[in-house]
Amino acid sequence: MAGHNKWSSIKHRKGAQDAKRGKIFTRIAKEITIAAREGGGDPEFNAGLRLAIDKGKAANMPKDNIERALKRGTGELEGGQLEEILYEGYGPHGVGIIIECVTDNRNRSVAEVRSTLTKNGGNMATSGAVAWQFEHKGFIMVDGYEDEDELFMTAAEAGADDVQFDDGNASIFMEKDNFAAVRNEIQGAGLNITEASLIYEPENSMDLETKQAIQVMKVIEKLEDLDDVQNVYSALNITDDVIAGMEE
Repeated sequence: MAGHNKWSSIKHRKGAQDAKRGKIFTRIAKEITIAAREGGGDPEFNAGLRLAIDKGKAANMPKDNIERALKRGTGELEGGQLEEILYEGYGPHGVGIIIECVTDNRNRSVAEVRSTLTKNGGNMATSGAVAWQFEHKGFIMVDGYEDEDELFMTAAEAGADDVQFDDGNASIFMEKDNFAAVRNEIQGAGLNITEASLIYEPENSMDLETKQAIQVMKVIEKLEDLDDVQNVYSALNITDDVIAGMEE
């Protein structure tokens, strides 16, 4: 599972960039709305909503924005009906890509995703053409822990498959069916969860030359810049050289 920490590094780097662009509030608002719609509007009894609200607060999201997003989810405020859509495609050099969108306009989303891919050396794929290359897994990131062994045992006993420690962060991975149990156990232990979501992990990562890999990553960045896109996953093996090249 060597790609996990690279995936985390890219996500955190993108998170910082998105914040500068002012896009992170929109994405968190959608997370809050969907979490409230699916699990109710009380964060005490809805762990997903509680985490989304905490992410908003950590990003200095205005309280009014959080409350509006929550009320849209519970139906107290009118607004476009959000739906979650999964698109599949290929980036440059045939790298498989999965694009998660949350949108109130399906036609707009697919048009923007298709245009971004085709203008940058990629193309859309039919449903299932790419997804088989990925495994749908749970991902949890924790910081502020005191004992790596204790955290490892807590996660493993709850059903986690793998725990990786890197620069003060712990990345925890599990089968998607164990996601809620592991998240609840981690929260119950009083540990600080900074990220918790279902992700798409490639079964086999594709190796490219650094210049080619950077081309793929630039397409991923353009996809992530689209308003309706929440997450993008690729089968690219993201090396340190690729990360360094993207940051230059």
